[in-house]
Amino acid sequence: MLDKIISSLPDITSQHARTTNVYALLEKVAGEAIKASKLSLAEGGWCDLGSFGRIELPYLKMGAIDTLDLFGLDELIIFSFYWKNRNRYKKTADIGANLGLHSILMSKCGWKVNAYEPDPIHAGLLRRNLALNNVSSVELFESAVSDKPGTLEFVRVLGNTTGSHLAGAKSNPYGELERFPVNVLSIDNIMLSVDFVKMDAEGQEKTIILATDATHWKNTDMMVEVGTPENASAILGHLNSLGVNAFSQKLGWLRVENAEGMPKSYKEGSLFITAKSSMYWQEND
Repeated sequence: MLDKIISSLPDITSQHARTTNVYALLEKVAGEAIKASKLSLAEGGWCDLGSFGRIELPYLKMGAIDTLDLFGLDELIIFSFYWKNRNRYKKTADIGANLGLHSILMSKCGWKVNAYEPDPIHAGLLRRNLALNNVSSVELFESAVSDKPGTLEFVRVLGNTTGSHLAGAKSNPYGELERFPVNVLSIDNIMLSVDFVKMDAEGQEKTIILATDATHWKNTDMMVEVGTPENASAILGHLNSLGVNAFSQKLGWLRVENAEGMPKSYKEGSLFITAKSSMYWQEND
């Protein structure tokens, strides 16, 4: 069933907004398929993702979130975009790589992938998952990404380690926290060395995107999660100043014309950024 959902998504892009009835139906069906899969197994957990093939991902709890949550409908939409554009991109970056699922699927598209994950626990699990899936085209950097290189404090959120972040990226981190220094790389060299970026930087997206200029977007597209209304407003203003376009899942992937069209949290889906005039869901885009 997951393969059928992924293959159908490019034909119903106007229904990708979370507010549509089609989204609600597909979300339910996808959730049931994930629960019925072997992904709930801590040993030998796997699922069939159609064109991507068999994906090995042993079950793991990460606080309130677990590995089953990594296959939500919003993620399946991104996976579908990857496969649809497997011949468009060649070298990509996975910023906020977590356990490596996106990196694995990017590699299945034939892309070379630079994965960035600062949490040493997640980085270790990412390496294991790459090995389980026989992936050799992913290079892991145990680093965070921001506007400039250096060393910054990292906040591990024990109640949901997928929400861990650089200190200051979130105003009120909740629950039990661990803090430690991590290496940080600049977005500048990353943008200039790849043609596609997937970014889930947990609140750091504003700082990162505001550090880019028009040159960075000349040959590079990005799929990004936006965490707050403040970040959304700042990002849109910066992109407008550069003449770079944004296309929002919230709008069924139409071009963002004003602040209302921007996703203001993960609950409103992803944002696609490109210097091109359209987003690539169909063969003739």
